[in-house]
Amino acid sequence: MQELNQSTVTEFILLGFAPGPRTDPLLFTFFLVFYLLILMSNSLLITLIYQDLRLHTPMYFFIGVLSMLDMCYTTTTVPQMLVHILSKERAISFARCVAQMYIFLLFGVTESWLFSIMSVDRYMAICHPLRYKVIMSHWMCLLMVGICAAYGVVGGLSYTFFAMRLPYCGPKEIDHYFCEVPAVLKLACADTSLNDLVDFITGFNVIVVPLSLVVIVYANIFATITKIRSAQGRIRAFSTCASHITVVTMFAIPCIIMYMGPGSGSLSNSGKRLALFYNVATAFLNPVIYSLRNKDVKKAFLKLMGQDRASE
Repeated sequence: MQELNQSTVTEFILLGFAPGPRTDPLLFTFFLVFYLLILMSNSLLITLIYQDLRLHTPMYFFIGVLSMLDMCYTTTTVPQMLVHILSKERAISFARCVAQMYIFLLFGVTESWLFSIMSVDRYMAICHPLRYKVIMSHWMCLLMVGICAAYGVVGGLSYTFFAMRLPYCGPKEIDHYFCEVPAVLKLACADTSLNDLVDFITGFNVIVVPLSLVVIVYANIFATITKIRSAQGRIRAFSTCASHITVVTMFAIPCIIMYMGPGSGSLSNSGKRLALFYNVATAFLNPVIYSLRNKDVKKAFLKLMGQDRASE
């Protein structure tokens, strides 16, 4: 990445959200509470999965990995945003901007592919229950997560390299609360048509392809569910899929609009709101969605609190 040295910009200014002495304390409190809840809820879910033997299954293993990814990529952006809200100085060095962009994309792309792996897990559990434990072994689950991480490394590098190889010699104010590709590209002092093409191709491979895999897998799952004679069995099978479908929808649609929609590079306030949704809101809602209607997680929580016998 030798062309990075050609840029005359040594730092960027993250404008964040509308600054003001009256609104800043409210914004800081709101996002701080949200961030702490994200850390607490996801950490609790990981702890429950680790300690309760009933949750030592492939499904909960993937949910635990999802919670870890949520905490990681939220931590990539939110603490810095909190500091900038209280500080008048909202600068970020060029190197830190590159690092933040890549780390965020690394975790985001990994999570995108993890959702498709989780749908495959549900397919094996519902459509091939007798072979489920044999096929979805511990080593197979680790291999699948490793493949997701590899996609994250390659996808993050593709986005970051083609964005930061451009010269940045003029304005340095990024209309965003962190260094995200569409917002940074608006400041480039060169034609970004190649970047638009690369971003579309990369986005297709890291967002549309795994989402399409989820759709195909669930089409097969629903076809199998309709053949179940027991109404209670069908409801139970649908309920195990509903949480995952909800989480995937909340994550994928805003990402597609942000990275692949027409005119995505011109998004400003709407882009920041979309980023908040798939960066902060989904990380907060994921453990809630996976635990509220989950009896196993509730039992594990009561056991951790020492109330499992009383609940029985």
